[in-house]
Parts: sequence; structure tokens; C-alpha cells
Amino acid sequence: MTTTPEATIADARERIDALDDRIIGLIQERMAVSSVVQRTRIASGGRRVHLAREMEILGRYRDALGRPGTSLAMTLLELSRGRI
Repeated sequence: MTTTPEATIADARERIDALDDRIIGLIQERMAVSSVVQRTRIASGGRRVHLAREMEILGRYRDALGRPGTSLAMTLLELSRGRI
């Protein structure tokens, strides 16, 4: 059975949309968990942001995804903690 290019593209786009929905859900979950960490850290007398931890996160994304991973990680950090 041969599929048309249009059908292949439509199927792939449907899969991309489903992946994007999952990614968005995971980002929202990450933001909620980060909020718990921040509130707990502040309540115990700490700072809202832990820069060493953020550097670990940046490194993890850079190592896994290359230079664009750093930008992605920065965006995730900004979403999770707001601008500093």
C-alpha cells in the first residue's frame, strides 16, 4: 500500500500536534513543581532562585541538545521562575 505525500505529511503533523500537547502539559507541570520549590525555599529563609542549580539545568539541556538547548532551558527557567 502506497501513501501519498499529503497523507504522510498530515499524519506527521497530527503526531507533532499530539507531541506538542504533551510537551505543553509537561512544561505546565514543571512550572507548578518549580513554584513549590521556590515557595518552600523562601519560607525557609532561602532565595527564590538557586543559580548553581540553574547552571546545572542549562548544562543538561546544552549537553543533550547543543547550543539551542541552552536557549530552550533559559525559556523554561523563565517560565518556571519569572525574569530575574
